[in-house]
Amino acid sequence: MIKKEVHLKVGEIPSNAQSDIGIGIVRFDTAIMSEIGIREGDVVEIEGKRKTGSIAIRPYPSDTGLSDIIRMDGYMRRNAKTSIGEKVTIRKAELKEAKKITIAPAEQGVIIQVPGAQIKKSLLGRITAMGDVIVPTTPRRSRNSFFDMNIEDIFSLGFGEMRFSVIKTIPSGIVKITDLTEFEVLPQAVKIKEVEETPLPVTTYEDIGGLKEEVKKVREMIELPLKHPELFERLGIEPPKGVLLYGPPGTGKTLLAKAVANESRAHFISLNGPEITSKWYGESEKKIRDIFKQAEENAPTIIFIDEIDAIAPKRETVQGEVERRMVAQLLASMDGLKSRGQIIVLAATNRENALDPALRRGGRFDREIEIGVPDREGRIEVLQIHMRNMPLKPSFDGATVKNYLKNNDDIDKKIADILLLKNMKLLYDSLFKKEEKLILQKPFSEFKEKFGAICDTDELKKTIQTITKLKDLEKLLFNYLDENNPKRKEFVNIVKQNSLFLVSENKIMLNITKTKILKLIDESDIDKKRKNEYIQYIEQAENDKIAKRMFFGLTHEEQIELNDKFKKQMIEHLANVTHGYVGADMASLTKEAAMSVLRRILPDINLKDDTIPASVLKKLEVRDDDFKNALMQVEPSAMREVLIDIPNIKWDQVGGLDEAKQYLKEMVEWPLNHPEAFTNMGITPPKGILLYGVPGTGKTLLAKAVANESDANFISIKGPELLSKWVGESEKHIREMFKKAKQVAPCIIFFDEIDSIAPKRGHATNDVTDKVVTQMLTEMDGLEGLEGVIIIGATNRPDIIDPALMRPGRFDRHVYVPVPDLDTKKMIFKIHTKNMPLSKDIHLLDLAKKSENYVGADIEALCREAAINALRADMNAKEVTLKDFNAAFEKVKGSVDKKALEIFKKKIEDTQIQPPKQEFGYVG
Repeated sequence: MIKKEVHLKVGEIPSNAQSDIGIGIVRFDTAIMSEIGIREGDVVEIEGKRKTGSIAIRPYPSDTGLSDIIRMDGYMRRNAKTSIGEKVTIRKAELKEAKKITIAPAEQGVIIQVPGAQIKKSLLGRITAMGDVIVPTTPRRSRNSFFDMNIEDIFSLGFGEMRFSVIKTIPSGIVKITDLTEFEVLPQAVKIKEVEETPLPVTTYEDIGGLKEEVKKVREMIELPLKHPELFERLGIEPPKGVLLYGPPGTGKTLLAKAVANESRAHFISLNGPEITSKWYGESEKKIRDIFKQAEENAPTIIFIDEIDAIAPKRETVQGEVERRMVAQLLASMDGLKSRGQIIVLAATNRENALDPALRRGGRFDREIEIGVPDREGRIEVLQIHMRNMPLKPSFDGATVKNYLKNNDDIDKKIADILLLKNMKLLYDSLFKKEEKLILQKPFSEFKEKFGAICDTDELKKTIQTITKLKDLEKLLFNYLDENNPKRKEFVNIVKQNSLFLVSENKIMLNITKTKILKLIDESDIDKKRKNEYIQYIEQAENDKIAKRMFFGLTHEEQIELNDKFKKQMIEHLANVTHGYVGADMASLTKEAAMSVLRRILPDINLKDDTIPASVLKKLEVRDDDFKNALMQVEPSAMREVLIDIPNIKWDQVGGLDEAKQYLKEMVEWPLNHPEAFTNMGITPPKGILLYGVPGTGKTLLAKAVANESDANFISIKGPELLSKWVGESEKHIREMFKKAKQVAPCIIFFDEIDSIAPKRGHATNDVTDKVVTQMLTEMDGLEGLEGVIIIGATNRPDIIDPALMRPGRFDRHVYVPVPDLDTKKMIFKIHTKNMPLSKDIHLLDLAKKSENYVGADIEALCREAAINALRADMNAKEVTLKDFNAAFEKVKGSVDKKALEIFKKKIEDTQIQPPKQEFGYVG
C-alpha cells in the first residue's frame, strides 16, 4: 500500500560529492521512493518548517541500507527551514509547470543586470517555490530537454555561485522551470511579504573540506547543547561552555565557526579581539560584559571570539594593565554563564600557547580542537569545493579512456586500440552528413519555410535560407527569440507541430548499418594498410549495433562520465603537488588559475563594450596549464618567511655521484611516491643524510637538485643566520624552523655548512652553539615525532660535528662526495661547455686529463675564464679556442691539495663517520 508521506532525518552532502550542491536534488533510499509512489527523477515535496520541492535521486553507494536518511545541500535545508539531524516530511509533489517566475539577487547590496534568457538556460528543469533560494548551475542531464545541444553548449554563463530569491511564481506552489516559462530578473534584492524571511546560508558544512573529524567534534560540543540541553540535565552534568579552535593561519577555523552558527540557527555574536580594546579605563571590560548580557537575552547564542590571543594573553608576560583586566573580565563572564548549554563561547587562535592558562581549563574552554594542515585527501576535498563552479577543461588522457572502455561492458572490450578509435572519428562526419542529407532533404526545407514565415525582418529570412543544419537553425532562433519576443510562442508551436521532422543523432543512427560503415571505409582516401586495419576492426562486430558502437565510439553520456574522470585526475594531481597548502592557499590557487584564464582571453575582449559576447564567455575554461602557472605564483603561506627561489638544477646535470643520488631519491622521492611500500615493510623512511667532502665537490649543488626534482617543500638554513646574541633566540629559530617544516610536510630542511652551528659540545668558546646542538638533537629525534620532514646537511669538516648528531635516527646516512675522476671530469666539462661555441681543436678528454687536482667548482671557473679570454681578445668572438683554455689553466689552479686530502680521509676514519668509498662521480 502506497503511503501518503514519510519522515526522514536530514543529512549533509558528503565532501566528495560537490557536484550535487546547488542543483536542486535530494538523495534517499529507492525503497522509500516506492513507498510513496514515486521513482527516481520524480519531484517530491519536502516539509520542514516550510515547504519546498526537489528532484528525488537514488542514494550514494555509501548510504545503501540507510533507509531513514535524506541527504540535501545547505540551500535545500534553508528552503525547507530545517537543519542536519532534524526530521522532515517527504511526499509526492503536485507539480505544475511555471508560466512566469520573478527572481532577484538574494543578497542585499548586489545589483545585477542580466537578461532573463541567460539565467534561464542554467535553470531549465529546476524545481522551485516562492521564497526559495536558487543557484544558476546546469543540472546534470544527458541532453537538453528541448534543443539537441550538448551540456557544454548550455554552459552556465559565468554566474559563479550567484544566489537568487524566487520572489513570485505563476501558478503558486511547487513549479518546474521549462522552455515556456517567462522569466523576470529584478536588479536588486526585495523582501517577500508572504514568506517569513530565512537567513541566507552563507557558509554550510558542505563548504568545509578536509575537516571531517574536526566538524564532528565541534558539532557534538556545540549543536547538541544548543538543541537538546535536556540531555545534559538528565545526566546531571553541565554542558560545555567553550571550545577553542587552534592551528596555523588559513586552515579554516573562522570558516568552521561561521558554518556552525549558520547550521545551528543560533543567535551569533562575532567578536574580533582588537574591536573591544579601548583607551578609556573600564570601557573594554564593559564591552565584554555587554556582549555576554546580549547573549543571555538572545539565547541560544554562540559567541565567537576570533584572534582571542589579542584580548586574553598571558597576564604575567603583558606590559599593559588593560590586557590583564580584560582577561580577568573574560574569565569572570565565562564562569558566570547561567543558561545551561544555551550560550557557548567559540574561540579561534593560531597562537594557542600565548593564551592565559586560566582560560585553558575545564569549565571555560572545555575542549581544544586542533585545525591542522590538510593531508592529501583533505586537499582533494578543499579543491573540489573551490572548483565546483569553475568551468574546468581537463587534459585528455588516453590511458584513462582505454581502461574505461575495457571495464565498461562486453562491447567496449572489443575496443582495444584507442588510437584506432581516434582515427575512426575522422570518418564520422562524412557518413553522418550523408545519412542526414537523405533523411532531411524534403522535411528540412519545409521546416525552414515555416520558420521564415514568422520572421519579422528580411535579413533574418535570408539567413535562415542559407542554413543547412537543423542544430544551427535552432541556435539562431533560440538566440533571436528570447522570452520577451512575442514571436516566441509561434516558434515553439511550430517545433511541437513538426516534432516528426526534428532529426536527432539517434534517428540518423537507425539508418546506419555495418555494411554502410564497411563501404564508407572501403571508398575512403586513407592508405591501404590503415584501411585494412579499419575493415578488420569493424568486421569483428557481431551486429549493426556493435558495429556502430565501435565506429562512433563513446556515447554522450559516456563522454560526460569520462570528462568527470579527467576532472578527478586533474584535482588529484593538484592535491599531490600542494604539500603544506592550507585551505586559504588553495582558494588563492584557484583564483590565480582563473586570473590566468582572464589574461589569456583579454585580447579578445573589447573593454569599451557594455557586455561581453557569449562566444568569448565560452572560452573561459580553466586548463591544466592555468593551474601550473598558478602554482608558480602561490606558495604555502607557512613557507613565505623562509621561501627561496629554487634553482633549476636537474638530476641529469649531476655527473656521477650515483650513490649520493640514490640515497637522496630513497629518502625524498620514495616516501612521497610509494608510502605504502614503507608501511608494508613496517619501517619509517630515514630522517637525515649528511653530505661531506672537500670544498667544491658539489655538496650544495646536490641539495639544489633535490629541491628542484622533488615535490616536497624546501627550507634552506645557513648556519650563521641562526646564531643570535640574545639568550634563547638561536634555539627558538631552530624550533620555529622545525615547526614550520612539520606544518608543510613533506619538507626538506637543508643545513649548509652545518659544522658552523653543530660543533662538538664542550669545545666551543661560548655555550650558544652547545644549546643549538642540544635543540637540534631533540628536534630531530626527541619525544615528538618528525613525520614527513627530511634533514640534509652539508659540510667539509665532518670531524668537528657533534657525535650525537651522527648516529642513526638523526643523520642515518653519511655520504662522501669525492674528488672527481677522469671520466667524471669529462662529464663536468661537457655540462659547463654545453652552450659554449667550442673550436674544433678542443677535445674534452684532453681538458679532463690536464685538470689534475681540479674539483667541479674549479672546472666551472676554468670554463668561465676561457670564455672571458675569448671575449677579451675579440668582443665579437664566435668560438672559444684551445688557446683560451690554456690561458685559463694558467690563471685557475686546482684547489685540491693531495696531502690535505689524505689528512681529511684520516680524520674521517678516526671519527664515527662511515669511511669514504670509491672515488668517482661529481656534480657538475
